[in-house]
Amino acid sequence: MKAVQSLRNYAVITGGYWAFTLTDGAIRMLVVLYFHQLGYTPLAIASLFLFYEFFGIITNLVGGWLGARFGLNKIMHIGMLLQVFALLMLTVPNEYLTIIYVMAAQAVSGIAKDLNKMSAKASVKLFIPSDTANASSNKLFKWIAILTGSKNTLKGVGFFLGGLLLTVYDFQTALLILAGGLFIVFVITLFLLPRDLGKTKEKAKFSHVFANDPAINWLSAARFFLFGSRDVWFVIALPVYLSSTLGWGYEQTGGFLALWIIGYGIIQALTPKLLKHHSPNGKTAQHLAFALIFIPAGIALALTQNISPNWVIITGLSLFAIVFAINSAVHSYLIVAWSDHDKVAMNVGFYYMANAGGRLTGTLLSGLLFQHYGLSGCLIASSLFLTAATLLSRQLTPT
Repeated sequence: MKAVQSLRNYAVITGGYWAFTLTDGAIRMLVVLYFHQLGYTPLAIASLFLFYEFFGIITNLVGGWLGARFGLNKIMHIGMLLQVFALLMLTVPNEYLTIIYVMAAQAVSGIAKDLNKMSAKASVKLFIPSDTANASSNKLFKWIAILTGSKNTLKGVGFFLGGLLLTVYDFQTALLILAGGLFIVFVITLFLLPRDLGKTKEKAKFSHVFANDPAINWLSAARFFLFGSRDVWFVIALPVYLSSTLGWGYEQTGGFLALWIIGYGIIQALTPKLLKHHSPNGKTAQHLAFALIFIPAGIALALTQNISPNWVIITGLSLFAIVFAINSAVHSYLIVAWSDHDKVAMNVGFYYMANAGGRLTGTLLSGLLFQHYGLSGCLIASSLFLTAATLLSRQLTPT
């Protein structure tokens, strides 16, 4: 009976996470394409996401403590309501959509996203029965991979949905559709989850949000550079390059990025099978990060040759998606596996604080480097970030 209840709670958490992620992907694509359409420079578009990532750092730091103190499900639902509010903020007439105003709306969305992600991933640890260590470890790896992979697949669908909505409707109507759908999911999940999910028995102290486990600290540092290596070309540089340099339409740009994220998510979900159901360790993360170094550098080199840039982008980034997805799934498993039950919310929060820091750095560099050095400059920066992630991953040994 307990196993059935755990599976039910896992399904509800995953469903809520899916719905939230759909809106998160759609709003990002809507903002990038719409403000590029209005004539914003790549650096100006990147600045729109500055608060989104910056407040993600703060949210993850505090969110783990709040989840341990008040319950993970409450934090997840607060995240959903904040996302609805962020979507509605952007439905104002165009004359009010100044850079500062949009940055503020993205700040609310960033807080919402990281509250939702932290609570969803930390919750999975609580659903795994403590039977034999090996069986528990393999099940945790499988459930984390499915949650993470399916989330990214839905984010890819969200990218496509954002491009489609902007083609069919105006910017404000598209946002209203997304806000209404997410609010319905909020109401449904509100009644389906236990009230004190993830709440610690002892009162959590704020000082505990800073990880004191060396393995968690090294893993978080590696995560910073891993996700910075992706966002330095993916967030701003790639969609603007596809639409302005290669002449792709909004549907094509949104569709390609959607397919990239969907494929990336599928590979994440399949990672336990690809690794033959063996629970990964720090060495696994190190080897995968090292393999990634050569892919963006190879794409940058190929773009200087007499080769079709369309073929280079599609082939190179597909290969990057496969290796990066496996590495990301391994990371997501390790942070949960290496955390004690009572510390999982705070450790996951600290870890995703580093993740948000990497995304913030990558986003800013994506706009800055693309404006001055083009897509190739962003790809070279990606390889440098991955070199740092590889070196840090050499320290990944759980205590």
